[in-house]
Amino acid sequence: MKNIFSSIPDTIDDEVFDDLLKSDSIRIERILSKGQRSPDDYWYDQDENEWVVVLQGEAVIALSDGHDVRLMPGDYLDIPAHTKHRLSWTKPDEVTVWLAVFYK
Repeated sequence: MKNIFSSIPDTIDDEVFDDLLKSDSIRIERILSKGQRSPDDYWYDQDENEWVVVLQGEAVIALSDGHDVRLMPGDYLDIPAHTKHRLSWTKPDEVTVWLAVFYK
């Protein structure tokens, strides 16, 4: 057994991505953020759908259609494949723990 909140470092210079489960049709990933954000000119444009939930902390995801989505603990978002998005803000004084599920 493992715990999603174990092995969280105090200092996070860059976002941390850990695969928890991976198969041909699904990938489950833990993401740790602390004040990180995507560059202003960068957009994720993924071949997979992404369902993401914030378990701890806070974040804002910017969508290319101009909408910003603020996520608090327990909030989740389903991002269809090829929906351009970026991380525009994460709480700088607390680790934001995400669970991301990538699926076809």
